[in-house]
Amino acid sequence: MAQILDGTVVRNKILSDLKPRIAKLSRPPGLAVVLVGDNPASEIYVRNKIKACAEIGIESTKITPSADIATEELLSIIEGLSKNPLIDGILVQMPLPKHIDSRRVLEAVPAEKDADGFHPLNVGHLVAGRPGPRSCTPAGVIELLKYYHIPMDGRRAVVLGRSDIVGKPMALMLLQENATVTICHSHTTNLPDYTRRADILIAAMGKPAFLTSEYIAPGATVIDVGTSRITDRAEAARIGKEAEFDRKGWALVGDLHPVDVARQSTAYTPVPGGVGPLTIAMLMANTVALAEQHLKCTA
Repeated sequence: MAQILDGTVVRNKILSDLKPRIAKLSRPPGLAVVLVGDNPASEIYVRNKIKACAEIGIESTKITPSADIATEELLSIIEGLSKNPLIDGILVQMPLPKHIDSRRVLEAVPAEKDADGFHPLNVGHLVAGRPGPRSCTPAGVIELLKYYHIPMDGRRAVVLGRSDIVGKPMALMLLQENATVTICHSHTTNLPDYTRRADILIAAMGKPAFLTSEYIAPGATVIDVGTSRITDRAEAARIGKEAEFDRKGWALVGDLHPVDVARQSTAYTPVPGGVGPLTIAMLMANTVALAEQHLKCTA
């Protein structure tokens, strides 16, 4: 029977390890979260991030501009946070309203306060193998694999997806662990030819239950980063999620077919409860590391 890789257990370990580091600082780390508008999903994500801050002793500041804010006004808010010596990390919750220049906004966050690890300078540090904040979701995946003692050195890893937030940094982090990495994407032909050779398969496509047993090598470790909401009961029943659907009126599913991945793999992350908890944990880790660096420089 396949082993379930429980992200909540790893999250709790990461947060527990951060507490003594925070206790050694001359002040609590400070994280500013900018939430533009009233996107319900974003509000939930931000609420969970602020809850995690309170849990381990990080001071959080929530800024909530209206959805019609102009790009220049939002840049002004970020500039103010950048100059605040009590703010160690800045996070701009995505997605932003369509009229806002998201790239300009993300790049306005100083690299030394980039809690998400998205700034081009920090991406460059990742490429060069230098220390710096890392993109939270792929960093969490690496911590998960290490926690469960799943070897990466010399293993064949396939990453499905090439986004700047997950796919590309995930591939780079696996390379740093000496895995042999292949990136597949929407233009890859004969996809099963690649995925069925993977010792470690990481899916970040956003296609609900797309990957069935034909894509999974027997005995592979499978990490499911995708999260989609199923609102059709017939679809939920097709993938074995009818009980969840009947209980809530909807069901969450990842990129992997949940029945097939449990049957075909050696170990896998569930959805929910797999990678999701680790993203926030690594945001906390980035914030603490940034605070340590700032306070070391001002000591």
